Amino acid sequence: MDKIKLRQRRVKSITVKGTVDRPRVVIHRTNAHIYAQIIDDITHKTVVTATDLEVKKKLKPIEIAKEVGMLLGEKAIKAKLTKVVFDRRGFKYHGRVKALADGAREAGLQF
Repeated sequence: MDKIKLRQRRVKSITVKGTVDRPRVVIHRTNAHIYAQIIDDITHKTVVTATDLEVKKKLKPIEIAKEVGMLLGEKAIKAKLTKVVFDRRGFKYHGRVKALADGAREAGLQF
């Protein structure tokens, strides 16, 4: 099986739901970019979003992912969100995904 089908299979086995108290942080990673958003699953609305396109620095990919996490955390704090649930959408928890989560924690989000 190719990588995409394996990831889609992992997504089906993992069910992460957000609540009113703890909305869901969803990430998506491509070879070139990384995206993160906080979604309220009750109202099905995106509350906060952050992407590496907003980071205007020339850094290594892991450092950019950490910056995106910190940016997401700062925006979430402004939106009065501190506790969230982390949904990695089938991506393995290492490298850029882990760096994004660490950056969000440094900014003040609690997983």
